[in-house]
Amino acid sequence: MTTDIDARLEELGLTLPEAMAPVANYVPFVQVGNMLFVSGQISKDDSGPIEGKVGAELSPEQGAEAAKNCGLALLAQVKAACGGDWSKFKRVVKLTGFVNSTPEFGGQPVVINGCSDLLVEVLGDAGRHSRSAVSAGALPGNVAVEIEGIFELA
Repeated sequence: MTTDIDARLEELGLTLPEAMAPVANYVPFVQVGNMLFVSGQISKDDSGPIEGKVGAELSPEQGAEAAKNCGLALLAQVKAACGGDWSKFKRVVKLTGFVNSTPEFGGQPVVINGCSDLLVEVLGDAGRHSRSAVSAGALPGNVAVEIEGIFELA
């Protein structure tokens, strides 16, 4: 399955964005042994950052769509780390999702499901992972969602 990731993305009508360059003093990913740690990827689409606070300016569904875009950005970083060779990818291990949300909003897991569902849809069982979904009072640039990930490489 893992070598057919590009075909699966195409079948789903999805395109990976360019792997984002860091905007501060950090690297986009670090590989330690067969583990790949990918820095937080922000919610962004073709028109730019997806901004706003879930529970105020954005609905949970809009937040989940923002999280889906984070998932595509995570996959873009993994592909870059593998030199474009998906056969080096083994599985998603863990995601940590941060949702820019109001103090009253309690649906962070629903929002981060946008990313989790995407990864399982694209990767099958290799996309199943452990996860945290955390509320954040604010995120850089007022983005709606930021998600970091840990991946296992072959």
